[in-house]
Amino acid sequence: MITIETQYFNWHRILLLAVGLWPYERSNFVKFQCYFFLAIPTSFIIVMLTPFLTTECTFTFIIKVSAIVFVFMVCMVTHNSFWVNACTVRCLLEKLQHMCNELKDQNEIAIIKKYGNTAKRYTTVLILLVMCSLFLLPFLPLSTRILGTFLHLNESQQYRKLYIVTEYFVDQQKNFYFILLHMYAATYIEMTALIGPGALIIGYLKHICGMFKIASYRIEQAMSSNIFDKIYLRDKVEIHKEIISAVDIHCKAMEFANFLIFNFKDPFVMSQMFNVLCLSLNLYCIFQAVSFKDNIEEFLIHFTLATGIFLYSFVANYAGQEIIDHYNYIFSAAYNFQWYLTPISIQKLILFLLQRRSKPFNLKMLIFIPSMECFASLSITSISYFTVMCSLQQ
Repeated sequence: MITIETQYFNWHRILLLAVGLWPYERSNFVKFQCYFFLAIPTSFIIVMLTPFLTTECTFTFIIKVSAIVFVFMVCMVTHNSFWVNACTVRCLLEKLQHMCNELKDQNEIAIIKKYGNTAKRYTTVLILLVMCSLFLLPFLPLSTRILGTFLHLNESQQYRKLYIVTEYFVDQQKNFYFILLHMYAATYIEMTALIGPGALIIGYLKHICGMFKIASYRIEQAMSSNIFDKIYLRDKVEIHKEIISAVDIHCKAMEFANFLIFNFKDPFVMSQMFNVLCLSLNLYCIFQAVSFKDNIEEFLIHFTLATGIFLYSFVANYAGQEIIDHYNYIFSAAYNFQWYLTPISIQKLILFLLQRRSKPFNLKMLIFIPSMECFASLSITSISYFTVMCSLQQ
């Protein structure tokens, strides 16, 4: 028996528990935990916006602040959407567990295990990438002080600097480590709130792909090489049952995907729009840092953010492309066999199945359809905005 939560969603459970988003535990303490973890990044976004009240708002300054703010906004959208849709997340887990419980064939169980392990590997890789990038974050504001100790620089050169512009209306040098703690807490909370839900959605999508693959496998079994023996033995009913079971799991996978998209389409659309803005803004900041050549720390920050946004958008759209490809597998499996040599009753079933292909299936979310084509369009749009910003600056 397959246990979804412990076998394939254990990492997701740990990440979501860390920020109070796991849907099965909603005690008063967890609610307080979630509100507290929402308050910290929200307050940090506010102190990143307050410099607009105290500093001259040049074009470059606005871009520099907005590049970081929009990254936090992407994380906040995901964070809030999972808190609001906790019942949906729990319902999806239960639906997925129910579909897995219905699998009896060992080959089908092997297929769903394969896709479940793939989802688990995706999560592991995402966690490692985020940990590697966040590992360097604590050292950036302290880099000048560390270099000053080892290179015996003058005390006047050991100026402690935050490379994210904030305004707390206090002496930032005296309260440097408190401000640093606030920044680290907000960053780690939001990265956890982004990776945990994002990896869980990818896990759902990979299991949908597994269900589509099982539907293809059932069609192949129904139209296997011994089909003529079945016909000779007048065992057409068995073939009908196998085709119907294939269509049944195919429809269940589509219903599962539609239920997922219906509840998360608005956060996804907002995330994609923020991703476009974030990528273009951070590309501009990279360009500025490279042009002046003395802002190595800023270059590293914005390069890491731009790379993360690019990968996040790629993974999301690649998962959508896999859904489209796996949806079509069942039609390819039905068409590639000698269905035209089967009895008329079976040909009619196959014909109705092949006609369904004329209506494409995808994860359409308002104006976005997650796919590699969508990823290319979003990337080109970001680069276009970047070039416009560069031309405005000139």
